[in-house]
Amino acid sequence: MKKELQPIIWEDAKLQLIDQRALPAKEIYITLEDAAGVADAITKMVVRGAPAIGISAAYGVVLSYYHRQGNVELISQDFKTLEHSRPTAVNLHHALARLKKVWFDELESHGGAHGAFEAIGQRLLEEAKAIQAEDLEYNVAMAKHGIKSLKESTEKQTIKVMTHCNTGSLATGGLGTALGIIKTAAHKGFVEHVYATETRPWLQGSRLTAFELNYEGVPVQLLVEGGAAGLMASGEVDWLIVGADRITANGDVANKVGTFTLAVLAKQFGVKVMVAAPSTTVDMSLESGQQIPIEYRGSEEILKAAGYADGFDMPVYNPAFDVTPAAFIDLIVTEQGAVKPAQLASLFA
Repeated sequence: MKKELQPIIWEDAKLQLIDQRALPAKEIYITLEDAAGVADAITKMVVRGAPAIGISAAYGVVLSYYHRQGNVELISQDFKTLEHSRPTAVNLHHALARLKKVWFDELESHGGAHGAFEAIGQRLLEEAKAIQAEDLEYNVAMAKHGIKSLKESTEKQTIKVMTHCNTGSLATGGLGTALGIIKTAAHKGFVEHVYATETRPWLQGSRLTAFELNYEGVPVQLLVEGGAAGLMASGEVDWLIVGADRITANGDVANKVGTFTLAVLAKQFGVKVMVAAPSTTVDMSLESGQQIPIEYRGSEEILKAAGYADGFDMPVYNPAFDVTPAAFIDLIVTEQGAVKPAQLASLFA
């Protein structure tokens, strides 16, 4: 088993992000030195995955502080730029809120004291590093709760699972959410086979998930996007395990577009559905998935992949996410435990 990939590296007061658009063909790191660069990297999907976006944005604030030399007005502008880089993943806003609190608290406590600039910068960096470290801790806890629930749900010695998009170390602070559960269970011999969907149009499943699982020695088979129904109908899938970008109080889940389709199919063919995400992904301020802002991306992403010439345009419906109602989900796993969607509100009350 190879060591996990490191998508986010803070080194020499700079942020290095693995360019996930270049995987699996090339392992390229992009070095960023200001908040605008981080926001652009998030928007253009150099980095993606709700936890990884939040972590990157946190480091973006640190870069902003030093790049702007502590200028309150300019740093506030950078906060807004980072906030608008992608709208659906709530982890981004949680991370920025934490960094903003630290910034204001430190400004108030230091005032204009000599040496305050470096002290505030150090505290911001500590908070960004803490967010990254906590995410890894959450993922390890999720893996524990997720595997326990999977084993309690079946009499089989081994199971086969399907996953969608990428929720592994490439999308988080390490290990992964849904993929973290799958990888850990596979290394323990409980998950015998993983089906990874292509996940169009960006192909996160084929370019990232299949690559990551193969890299770490987990048995994986790439699944063409239209093959999920037939595979589930054949009885070859026991669980559909996916991540989330936002979960509302009633247990509705926003995740990569196509998740809702797979959940409906799972319901039809008796495949159970597990959603894994850190508690920072749970947004108790929203009552249902109808309130989740969905990101819609440009037509050029689809038309270019289809082979149309540059500059050609036609209307394209290109949502980056969809919302799966709680009725199609069996379990939601966070670092706090595994619960049915209806129990989520009491867990986070």
